[in-house]
Amino acid sequence: MSTTASTASGVGSPPPGAGSNTAAEASDRAGASRRQGTFYRGDPGMWSWVLHRITGVAIFFFLFAHVIDTAMVRVSPEAYNQAVATYKNPVVGLMEVGLVAGVLFHGLNGIRIILVDFWEKGPRYQRQLTYGVLGLWVVLFVPFAIRHLANVFGG
Repeated sequence: MSTTASTASGVGSPPPGAGSNTAAEASDRAGASRRQGTFYRGDPGMWSWVLHRITGVAIFFFLFAHVIDTAMVRVSPEAYNQAVATYKNPVVGLMEVGLVAGVLFHGLNGIRIILVDFWEKGPRYQRQLTYGVLGLWVVLFVPFAIRHLANVFGG
């Protein structure tokens, strides 16, 4: 029997996923997952992770600005009062809604992360905990947003 015949019949050829085809097959799998969207395919845990990082950075910058403008009261109370007066406009009111949305999500998601990390059943219920965070966020945020925006726009 010739080498060609044995290869064609599958005898003597490496099993799928083994041998020299491994790198090519892995590349094909990675390329297919990239073509279908995100590498993680949009799992809620991935988006929760992304939002947690984004809200954390946003909160950091808010706190930095807040410390700076609050420190102005020691340097010049008039400048502080003038800065606070500039904050009383609808654009800042909308930014406050975004701030509360971010802080609320970041805090609730932080509790979820603690549960996943320290509760022995946490990893098993990670998806349910993520949806619980989103549900609780909506229940807490929507009434605040309605009330705050009514105050901002004079309702």
